[in-house]
Amino acid sequence: MRRRELVALLGIAAASPLAGHAQQTGPVRRVGALMPYRENDPRSQQYVRAFGQALAGFGWVEGTNIRIDYRFAAGDPALFKTYAAELVGMSPNAILASTSAAVAALRQKTSTIPIVFVLVQDAVGQGLVKSLARPGGNLTGFNYYDAALMGKWLELLKEVAPSITRVAVIVDPDTSPRANVYYRAIEVAAPSFEVTVTFAPVHDDAEIEQVIAAQGREPGGGLICLPDSFTAAHGDVIIAAAARHSLPLIGVNSFPRAGGLMSYWFDAVDLHAQAASYIDRILKGASPADLPVQQPTKFLLLINLRTVKALGLTVPPALLDLADEVIE
Repeated sequence: MRRRELVALLGIAAASPLAGHAQQTGPVRRVGALMPYRENDPRSQQYVRAFGQALAGFGWVEGTNIRIDYRFAAGDPALFKTYAAELVGMSPNAILASTSAAVAALRQKTSTIPIVFVLVQDAVGQGLVKSLARPGGNLTGFNYYDAALMGKWLELLKEVAPSITRVAVIVDPDTSPRANVYYRAIEVAAPSFEVTVTFAPVHDDAEIEQVIAAQGREPGGGLICLPDSFTAAHGDVIIAAAARHSLPLIGVNSFPRAGGLMSYWFDAVDLHAQAASYIDRILKGASPADLPVQQPTKFLLLINLRTVKALGLTVPPALLDLADEVIE
């Protein structure tokens, strides 16, 4: 949990700068990174690999001219706070903050160290930045906020599982600051698909099991898992419970890859790679106050055909043709 050279284990430490980018010279720069999942989580490894390789492309090579200190909070609010304090205490030149929970913890510890965030919901609405075009403080990065997308999730779920009449919306409201907005978007869309929706807050594994078991007691049930650091970190528990109770589940892209039914979401790995461009600019003297907050542009539709078969469902051919990834 406290190792600082996960990058080296992933084969990044020895990476050479990509063609077209001269290696940076001068004193070794220090960058912190507060990540939302466990260190051995495949998502953590993908994010770290993408971030490190992108930095190498700008000439920043771990162990040569940059040191990256990673901390992995495993979806635990207490660990976010502990590791935020540790990273700020190292006085890095910049910090990568992955998820709103990471940003919230870091903001309590510093208002001066540049922070580049990813996987953050509605940065303006949360008061993290003054505007997307001119953030104004020590934070900038990659923001997502598209409540209408939640209505699309309901549409996709209904298209693959047309017998659904009830949907439970799973989220930890403590780690999803815009949960009510997302839920309202689903609630507004629900009558168009003849579906009733229920807000299902969860805070631990026991509550996850309780909510999903209740949803599976009667026919016509389905699940939407809203994006937040808690549900992402507890995705395996949610997916396993959905399978036990034979419920179709839509969530972020890691869900169908781990056994959920489907997802339609932005490419989180790509965002961590893009974050390296802002870290590079900050290390070269740019101020985060002047770097505009960006929105995701790359979205992926994933469908797990093994789960489709297990649930006795059929994917319409037209939807299957649109899928970016099909897990068989």
